Amino acid sequence: MTEARAPFGGRGIVYFGNDWFAENRTSSHHIAARLARHVPLLYVSSPGMRAPQASGRDLRRLLRKLAASLRPPQRIADGLWHCTVPQLPFRGLPGVDTLNRLFGAWAVRRALRKAGIGPRIAWFVVPHPGFLAGRLGEDYCVYYCIDDYAAHPGVDAERIGHRDAELCRHADLVFVAPPTLVESRRALNANTEFSPHGVDVELFARAAEADTPLAEGARGLAAPVIGYFGSLHEWIDFGLIEWLARQRPQWNFLLVGHVAADVGDLDTLANVHLVGAQPYASLPSWAKAFDVAIIPYRLNRQVANANPLKLREYLATGKPVVSVRNTEIERFGNLVRIADTREEFLAALESALVSDSIDAARARRAAVADQTWDRRVDAIVARVEQGLGQRSTPHSL
Repeated sequence: MTEARAPFGGRGIVYFGNDWFAENRTSSHHIAARLARHVPLLYVSSPGMRAPQASGRDLRRLLRKLAASLRPPQRIADGLWHCTVPQLPFRGLPGVDTLNRLFGAWAVRRALRKAGIGPRIAWFVVPHPGFLAGRLGEDYCVYYCIDDYAAHPGVDAERIGHRDAELCRHADLVFVAPPTLVESRRALNANTEFSPHGVDVELFARAAEADTPLAEGARGLAAPVIGYFGSLHEWIDFGLIEWLARQRPQWNFLLVGHVAADVGDLDTLANVHLVGAQPYASLPSWAKAFDVAIIPYRLNRQVANANPLKLREYLATGKPVVSVRNTEIERFGNLVRIADTREEFLAALESALVSDSIDAARARRAAVADQTWDRRVDAIVARVEQGLGQRSTPHSL
């Protein structure tokens, strides 16, 4: 019997993603955890794209990250290490970008040595640390673009857009999750491929299982329950939810997630329940309470170019889904009720409550059954392997 060959020619990965300890699990976390089953991986929690405010919370967070950057990388699973590399936020001052670049490269190289990761691939899931590409001794660079980052609220759109474009040009291979962004990224880099999100099918299928307990915070809510899980950020249309809740005071609206924006008068309504961030593994217990799941996004550039992770998670629960419109959601238009106005959203909810069926729930689960994160990562690994095979010299600026 021959021994299986290590993927990527024995290279490890230095992976720049969202905060590993964030309340919300994103594709950044799902992909990194599965890549680490193949090769050693150092996960670098990157600073947020939004410049910190002069608030006690933001300043304390910055100081914690600075202190964390001086500690050795933490092993959080077999083959998976974590470190934090902050950046000074005062980008308008002379020399700050150079200092961030020099300190970032030093800190990451130091963490790689302590994690024992030698030859490596640089992997970016966020664009703003992209100035480190080519400065970490990597043999290959991957950019996995999961969002229209420059359209995020509160960011320096010009700076983030520039970093995004530069990283696209520099990377050996670009994966793009939102379908609307594929062609614009391909214009910057011919080695660009569409790579939609996956889903933890096994986890979310538990919402339909009889022995899955109902989340304690959802017990006692009278049906119907209109549910949402995910961050409650600026891209959520809180006005729409409030209007729906006032139109149907006999319905309960269960919103599961970290509140990161002004929710208006939502928290004053007796039939709206904001239960805060919950552990990722507990989401099926919350979804079990939903009679209908909703995607109530604002119709802006960010949403137009989004590939909502929760879309596939909702479908994997089997629950009926009512959503606003975007390109990726339209691909599932035969399974999701799509609304363009408040009135259409309300009508779609009423239709879902009275006309859903066991067969429709089975069809929703079946539609994403083969779209697991494991399969997505296997395909990504195979494509990177192919790219590595076509390169003969190290990548550098």
